[in-house]
Amino acid sequence: QVQLVESGGGSVQAGGSLRLSCAASGRTFISRYMGWFRQGPGKEREFVAHINWNGESTSYADSVKGRFTISRDNAKRTVLLQMNSLQPEDTAVYYCAAGGQGYQYYTRSGYDYWGQGTQVTVSS
Repeated sequence: QVQLVESGGGSVQAGGSLRLSCAASGRTFISRYMGWFRQGPGKEREFVAHINWNGESTSYADSVKGRFTISRDNAKRTVLLQMNSLQPEDTAVYYCAAGGQGYQYYTRSGYDYWGQGTQVTVSS
């Protein structure tokens, strides 16, 4: 069992930055890949970024590549998402997720556990 709690969301103007944090509990956290997804108003939940268990491999959606950075600190049981150059289209609820058995990090089905989400609103 893994429990995830996101924090760090808020409202910013276009061009601003936010850092999301995901606090994890559960003894299997360290061995799992982790991901961030987001769901904008009226949209499907979509993949944003993933990081493997030791932080040596990451991937990003094309829409955030070069602007967002995912990282993890296994000792502190946290996963971070640094978001720079935010745009109105980044407005969404952001979810942290813990990976499952298969390494399908780019799909919702590849994750076993989800947080409750944190709202990010970017105004123009």
